Amino acid sequence: MSASPAFKIEPGSPQAWREAFLDMKPSVVPCSGLTPAGWQSVHAACFDFLDKNADEAGRLGWTTLQLFGVHPDLGVIRSDFCGAMVLSGDLASAVEADFIRFERTRYFRNLPGRPKGAVPIWAVKR
Repeated sequence: MSASPAFKIEPGSPQAWREAFLDMKPSVVPCSGLTPAGWQSVHAACFDFLDKNADEAGRLGWTTLQLFGVHPDLGVIRSDFCGAMVLSGDLASAVEADFIRFERTRYFRNLPGRPKGAVPIWAVKR
């Protein structure tokens, strides 16, 4: 009898996002442009999003970089590289096909001119 194949996590799936965030500590700022207090807010908002909205975001085709992307060297200083969840620390209230709604604003998914080369916030080398 052969062993069943090992479970593989899809790189852009809600499960992969959760796995990556489990290793991130609210006390360790992962990239440039975030203060310790700002990172704690972003960290908490990301976990709230992962608990309440990640499955819907995955179903709607949101990508890792659209949600958690940052500039590889400048972090959130280059906000044009940033994904929805790393910009403000605000809680997401709704995920739609084209935008994520926050208390005070919306993040639109496909804005023209967004630069290439972002990395997930958990992959930044400090």
